[in-house]
Formats: sequence, C-alpha cells, structure tokens
Amino acid sequence: DSAPPLQVIRPEPCGVCGSRVRFGKAAIKCRQCQLLLHPKCREQCPGPCAPRPRRHAWPREGVLADFAPPAPPLVPVLVVQCVTEVETRGLTETGLYRVPGTEQLVREWKRRLLRAGGMLPALSSVADIHVVCGVLKDFLRGLEEPLVTFSLHPAFLRAADIPDDATCSTALRHVVSKLPPANRDTLAFLMLHLLRVSHSPDCKMDVLNLSRVFGPTLVGHSSPNPTPLAIMEDTPRQCKVVARLLSLPPDFWRGFVGTDQENLVPT
Repeated sequence: DSAPPLQVIRPEPCGVCGSRVRFGKAAIKCRQCQLLLHPKCREQCPGPCAPRPRRHAWPREGVLADFAPPAPPLVPVLVVQCVTEVETRGLTETGLYRVPGTEQLVREWKRRLLRAGGMLPALSSVADIHVVCGVLKDFLRGLEEPLVTFSLHPAFLRAADIPDDATCSTALRHVVSKLPPANRDTLAFLMLHLLRVSHSPDCKMDVLNLSRVFGPTLVGHSSPNPTPLAIMEDTPRQCKVVARLLSLPPDFWRGFVGTDQENLVPT
C-alpha cells in the first residue's frame, strides 16, 4: 500500500535493490512499513505487508522474552525468519556472519522487521545474505541484556573455565537449564543453526570463528555498563563460552526446540 511518489530529501537505500535513492529523485514509500524504494523496483517488492496487529506489536528494545511468541518453542519469529533465510540460501557463502552487510540496509531491515511485529515481510527480497546475518546479530546485540542474562553471566564463564570436558559439559547444561524459557529456547535454536553453519565447508566458519563472532553478541557482559577492564577480561572468555556451548551434543539442544521444529518454520 504505497503512497504517491515523493521526493527524497535525505539519500536512503532502496529496500529492494539496496542502491541509494538519490537526493531530489522520486521514490515510493509504503504507508504501513515505511519501506522506501525506487519506482522501478516496485514490481520486485515482496507481497503486501500486513499492518502490525496492535496486540502483538514489538517494543523497540527489551529483553528477549518481550519478543517471544506465546507458545513454545519460545523463539522470536524475527530470529526464526533470519535463520531460515540464511539456511535456505546462505550455506554456500564464505565468511557467513563474519563478513558485514551494508550497515544502512541492516538498520533499515531491522527497523522494518521490528515495526512489523509478528507479521514479517519476506526476507527473500534482501539480495545480500550478509545483510540478513547482520540483522540477526544486530537484534541480539540490541537486547537490553545478553541472551545468557546478566545474573547467569558469571556462572556461564565459570562453567566454561572448567578444564575437564565432561565436568564442563555437565556444568554448562545445568546453567543453560536455569535460563528464562525464551532465552533457553532461542539459545538452543541458534546453537543448532551455528552447528549447521560450522559443518558447511563453503562457509569456512568453524566453531572457533563462530565463537569469536558470537561471543560478544550472545554472552556480552555481566552489567549494562561494564568497565574498560571488564570488557578486556570478558572478551576471550565470551568466545570460550560459545565454543563450549557448540561442543555440547545437538540432541541436548533439540530437547528444547523439538527435532522437527515444525512450530518454528515461518508461514
């Protein structure tokens, strides 16, 4: 449902092709999701975007549970849709999650998905899969507290530091089970996804690479305003936590989100 063409004052990327809509040029903007596009790109635009239902509208920021669906598995639909898109067409891309997507497009799509609430526009129109990866990482980084939560952060770090593999595994499983249900389910869903990425030879993203990328994103710090010293000390330990979590057997993670995941595939 697009408004009549408007003139662009501030150059912005087209939501379909990604190239800038230049100053003074005509553009079309959707009334509902505010997507901006070149008039010529209108035909390639994904199907009509539904207005977000007020009851299910998402906050601009919050903890993970604020974005989770009402029934388990409690994985936000934004996370499911990004992961599904990446697995559909990204598992042959080198440097998945390491190569950055265009920052403006990542911001635009994240804003668009959050505005849409639970009724997301299709991500198939995002040409660069690295933009989809960027949206997922940016969403997780933008939460008010990291996925492992502030209160359990020290316990995750302590468990990952245990030198004996079997004892470490037992301790990590115990800490994972103490997470709020939405955080636990989402962590499980992401771990299964990252294991699939690590097993794709084309991606060249082994567990070590993925843990470097996702350590700061998933584990973060134990408070919203860490000191410079805490940041320096936490960084290597964040990566260690993710690497250890990825070493847990897939069946452990499947226990939280189900083996078939039929509830997780977006319609």
